[in-house]
Amino acid sequence: MNQNFKIFVVALLVIVLACSPHIKAQSCQTSEGKTGTEPSEQCNTENNSECCVEGRFYETYECSPPVSSSTEATLTLNSFQEGGDGGGASACDGSFHSDGTAVVALSTGWYDKRSRCGNFITINGNGRSVQAKVVDECDSTTGCDKEHAYQPPCRNNIVDASKAVWEALGVSEDNWGELEITWSDA
Repeated sequence: MNQNFKIFVVALLVIVLACSPHIKAQSCQTSEGKTGTEPSEQCNTENNSECCVEGRFYETYECSPPVSSSTEATLTLNSFQEGGDGGGASACDGSFHSDGTAVVALSTGWYDKRSRCGNFITINGNGRSVQAKVVDECDSTTGCDKEHAYQPPCRNNIVDASKAVWEALGVSEDNWGELEITWSDA
């Protein structure tokens, strides 16, 4: 084989690998998405939760940004109690959790197929920090169904937290909803 042909084959291999689906997944691009089909009156709107809108397109993700010692995220509010806006029992332990307990659900990529279940994370926001236990997935791949309380798929950068987390961060109740934070594994 001549040298030019070898260089061509190597260059072609690099291009093929760079365009492979695995590379796309690592960059955390949106996946196929989901169109809302359920009527919003079936949605649990506790904590001002957003409800799916029939015909609206919602982006879905199978990944989240890389985790570091200071991972940027959006903190959202969720009730993990039975009948709360979190929907069914927590995915990690099949239980419901009191609003007074510092627990969270992580976006699908960070939830990482249950690998963080039962582990604690440290959340930094509003000039304070708190540790919270991972008990659930904030599903970024599906939504708009009964299991997800007829709410849209989570964005890929969500730490969905109980009221206890918001209180520990010292955020006044009238400002609960979304807060830019950082988090790390504890």
